[in-house]
Amino acid sequence: MTDKTTLLIVDDDEDVLTAARLLLRQYFGRVITQTDPGMIPDLIASESIDVFLLDMNFAIGRNSGKEGLHWLGEIRQRDPAAVVVLMTAYGDLNTAVAAMRDGATDFVLKPWQNDRLVATLRVAANLRHTRAQLSALTTPPPGGTMIAGAPSIQRVMKVVKRVASTDATVLVRGENGTGKELIAQELHRLSPRSTAPMVSVDLGALAENLFESELFGHRRGAFTGAESDRAGRFQAASGGTLFLDEIGNLPLSLQTKLLRALENREVTPLGMDSSIDVDIRLIAATNQPLEDMVARGEFREDLLYRINTISIELPPLRERLEDLPELAHYFAVQAARRYRLPVKEISANALQALRQWGWPGNVRELSHAIERAVIMSESDTLVPQDFDLTPRQLDDLTANFNLEDNERRLVQTALQRYEGNVSRAAEALGITRAALYRRMEKFGL
Repeated sequence: MTDKTTLLIVDDDEDVLTAARLLLRQYFGRVITQTDPGMIPDLIASESIDVFLLDMNFAIGRNSGKEGLHWLGEIRQRDPAAVVVLMTAYGDLNTAVAAMRDGATDFVLKPWQNDRLVATLRVAANLRHTRAQLSALTTPPPGGTMIAGAPSIQRVMKVVKRVASTDATVLVRGENGTGKELIAQELHRLSPRSTAPMVSVDLGALAENLFESELFGHRRGAFTGAESDRAGRFQAASGGTLFLDEIGNLPLSLQTKLLRALENREVTPLGMDSSIDVDIRLIAATNQPLEDMVARGEFREDLLYRINTISIELPPLRERLEDLPELAHYFAVQAARRYRLPVKEISANALQALRQWGWPGNVRELSHAIERAVIMSESDTLVPQDFDLTPRQLDDLTANFNLEDNERRLVQTALQRYEGNVSRAAEALGITRAALYRRMEKFGL
């Protein structure tokens, strides 16, 4: 099944573009291909591109990667929030590190492994959508100020500004969809490390057998398929910030390896005997009650101490309803621009209905609800009927306050609504596919 993501693939080899297009159109909403990197500025101006897959070498005989780095810079200059994955047939550790430092989200090698390429681009697409949907938390809407009128979110931003100038490790807590990654980005933006990269890792979506390779890197020949050196995320983030999302989903066996790297501030790439020093500022995030997990033996207490120097708790949307009208308007404007539709007003009755909804998916769910209404409504004004909210659903959720029962019901409802499509159900619930699979297993679904 496809999603709404638009990919732009730029490579001078028509065969590569054809192979990529045939593979990726099965998984993404729209795939645009281009052989001439000089067309990138025009495409950015005319298309709404979510993810760039960019070759690093365009001239015959060149393999330095400088062309890719140049166009990475051009993309980032025109769209600072752009998500760019670079690819090359020439594996080079220094080039990979340079690309990540210059703002690339990831780095893949040709010939690629299909599953690995799809997984990499899905992570990149999720990053782009998260930035777009939740940017109101940390960036000002056009012509306005940051949407943080509620006292609960104002207190959060006060802590962020106080802590950002230090190198203190921060644990950002909050329900799904509250904007934990955006808070991490704000901490990085306001820090002395802001000119260095912030590298994000979704631990909930990271396969256990890829953990060490992704975080610590590997050398050529370290394992089957390791055809070149690869920089790990720790190395790519050195000098800047490493953001570890969904840290509560990390298995115990991997928690030990992560703790060792954090304590020693060094990593040993797979296939290498000596270690490499890294200089990172760590920000982690979770929606899990880590103290309870420690009590159950599911999370290492020493790792919790290591990541929890400063704890920031993000309020759910239901506790900052003062911001809902401005957030809703902001998302309506963003959706109209994204789909080239007229900007639609939101009626007072619709705003009242939105206030009464429980918002289990928080700001992310609000963004999806507004986006759907903007697309589906045939009127210039959004009314309650344009939103997929019903009093029966709301009553069902609040009549029973047992958290596990409601979680099971939400998972079942999402799977039924999207006819078993795990990707769309996970997106609606504001969690990763891996997290949804775990809940399906937990509830026997």
